[in-house]
Amino acid sequence: MDIKRGIIEGNRVALAKLITMAEDGRQEAIDIIRELYGKSGLAYIIGITGPPGVGKSTLTAGLAKMYSDLGKRVGIIACDPTSPYTGGAILGDRIRMQKLFTDPNIFIRSMGSRGHLGGLSMSTRITSRIMDIFGMDYIFIETVGVGQSEVEIADMADTTIMVLAPGLGDDIQAMKAGIMEIGNVFVVNKCDRDGADKTAREIEAMLDFNDKSAWRPKVIKAAAQADEGLDNITNAVGEHEKYIKESDIFMSKRKEHIKEEIMELATNSIMSDIMSRLPKDELNSIVDKTVNGETDPYSAANCILKPLRDRSV
Repeated sequence: MDIKRGIIEGNRVALAKLITMAEDGRQEAIDIIRELYGKSGLAYIIGITGPPGVGKSTLTAGLAKMYSDLGKRVGIIACDPTSPYTGGAILGDRIRMQKLFTDPNIFIRSMGSRGHLGGLSMSTRITSRIMDIFGMDYIFIETVGVGQSEVEIADMADTTIMVLAPGLGDDIQAMKAGIMEIGNVFVVNKCDRDGADKTAREIEAMLDFNDKSAWRPKVIKAAAQADEGLDNITNAVGEHEKYIKESDIFMSKRKEHIKEEIMELATNSIMSDIMSRLPKDELNSIVDKTVNGETDPYSAANCILKPLRDRSV
């Protein structure tokens, strides 16, 4: 198959193959992305994040279906945690989103975090770029929901939806110092359960405390399982999109996204170059010396970087 032609013609098989090739670091994929890069920059990226068990996948599926029904092309990147022992990922989102697989306007890609501390691997950023080139109108990135993924998604998304649910209790209080500040839209999912109104009031109170910007995040109650409140969420996303595009925020965010992408690619390339030139026995020797107190981590790192610095002189 001619992957490049397939991408241009909107072939979903070509899309899947290009993503896989890019994840594997194949030069052919990099060349295609370079050649077609001018087609990117039009997709609107929506981050879906929040604690485990609040219904992020169900909500993502419901919102994607709504946009699809409006004739929009939607890409979904569902991130799942990777086992530190086997390297495998649960990929439960594939099961939860099965009903969307036959929708011609929706393309789903599940991927593991691959040990990335924040839960969002470089593959997530690359996949988002490829979906953008492919011509997606909206790209949903659903995070693992643990660690720093909630904060990292704000560096990739144009609009970040923070999903919470009744029964979190003191968890909302604990979130106020950091995570609560990155949401542009807050959704109290499973609002058919007791405590939804209380949870919404607590979120509003936190927002009052942190109200430092011109955009006041919307707080919306929904029951994604029953498709309730989804239209209010898409309206809120639309309002936020309009707000950032009418100011300099949108372009500022896009510049930051590009900066992060460039720096991450450069860092990965440098580390790959270093590790490919460093004999495994030498690395083990450096580690042993550090463990035994013969050297320190800073000197050990400088030792590993020395060949690279010598070449640049």
